[in-house]
Amino acid sequence: MGNKAEGVKMRQAASRRAGALARHLVIKDESTGKEHKIKVSEGNTFKASDLKPLGIRTYDPGYTNTAAVKSSISYIDGGKGILRYRGYPIEELAEGASYLDVAHLVLYGELPNQRQSDDWERLVMQNAVIPKGVEQAVASLPPNAHPMSALVVGLTSLGSFYPEANPAFQGSGVYKSNVVQDQQIARIIGNAPAIAAAAYHLRTGKKLPQPKQGLSYAENFLYMLDSNGDVNYRPHPKLSKALDVLFLLHAEHEMNCSTAACRHLASSGVDVFTAVGGAVGALYGPLHGGANEAVLRMLERIGSVQNIPGFLQSVKDKKEKLFGFGHRVYKNFDPRAKIIRKIVDEVFDITGKDPLIEVAEALMNAALNDDYFAKRKLYPNVDFFSGLIYRAMGFPPEFFTCLFAVPRLAGYLAHWRESLVDPDTKILRPQQDYQGVWLRHYVPVERRAANQQQLFGPIPLTNEEKRQQRGSFAG
Repeated sequence: MGNKAEGVKMRQAASRRAGALARHLVIKDESTGKEHKIKVSEGNTFKASDLKPLGIRTYDPGYTNTAAVKSSISYIDGGKGILRYRGYPIEELAEGASYLDVAHLVLYGELPNQRQSDDWERLVMQNAVIPKGVEQAVASLPPNAHPMSALVVGLTSLGSFYPEANPAFQGSGVYKSNVVQDQQIARIIGNAPAIAAAAYHLRTGKKLPQPKQGLSYAENFLYMLDSNGDVNYRPHPKLSKALDVLFLLHAEHEMNCSTAACRHLASSGVDVFTAVGGAVGALYGPLHGGANEAVLRMLERIGSVQNIPGFLQSVKDKKEKLFGFGHRVYKNFDPRAKIIRKIVDEVFDITGKDPLIEVAEALMNAALNDDYFAKRKLYPNVDFFSGLIYRAMGFPPEFFTCLFAVPRLAGYLAHWRESLVDPDTKILRPQQDYQGVWLRHYVPVERRAANQQQLFGPIPLTNEEKRQQRGSFAG
């Protein structure tokens, strides 16, 4: 019965899509009285270029209602809390798949069979050792550098070691080869954990261990963080599994800020290492991938359950931000948040319970039962609980976003690969609505008003600069 019902739903959806093809949007130009018919396609979209003959264009700050690409990688229904990778519900994948198999799915469209899975894992692990120059580039940064800036440095410098795959050297057609594509994909996914581990060890001062054969992707990552080079070390299997599931949940999320940045950069024909490095730079922001770090710092500031009412009032008064709640797409529970909440207890069984979980749950329940947040459809997102898991596993808050970036590279690369064969791909160049001064003429500096407003303020010296200025040079 289930299959039959599903078949009916699929036929109904196909019928709706077929009906959408016949739809048109009719626009009446009141200045001329003329009506213009614009075709509405599958997905309830029309081409913005169809507005050009009318002499108008859309203004959509933040791209809140603009479809910039067609994609078959992931699907989100924010109102219903649905996330699917290539048609597979995220809940089913989290229950049974590994991160690398999901990366294969996201990149190539299918879950691998056993032989393909083994070959894929072998290919990734063959590329797990980073070039010495990349390791040195990361190590040259100051110990207090943010790990995400170190990760960006590592990823972008990685491309310098493969000039044979750089369009700037080899021409724009170099990525037409599937072999060249696959080489870069394996290099980036294979090298990412080691680059992130190198960023981690900026703080510890320890030498980066070489990856170890026979360990899973997540296990190898933890091995490079914790083994101190002891080949007999093995990460706790349940913690490795928890991290693998978290990687899987973060692998892809359609046209978010950083994925859009990747496709934007890639549209210029730049090398893929620069494209994904730029995407990781976008992910760095506290309103995007940095939100899990911001959630933990928020919970630490709240401190106890008793302080929650006052904190929520500060949010309503625009004095505080409620990190980990709300999402540009989801207007319901983020399905990833539900899965992560289950992992929290599994990790706590090993590491011990973090007292902030009580603050987190009390904050969640208070917000969900408050009309102010309910009316705005603010629900917990993927960042709300993930920081507690990372903290319980001993990761410093500044490293949290790296744990988001490493797995998300699969999604960036899938979109990069998809853009290479998309016939609609062209260099991205959004339009603007100019609001500045219309026209004025150049005035020589001696004739400009002396009392003209100062447009920039004095930049205060750092204490280090003050100290340097207090010194003198003996002649």
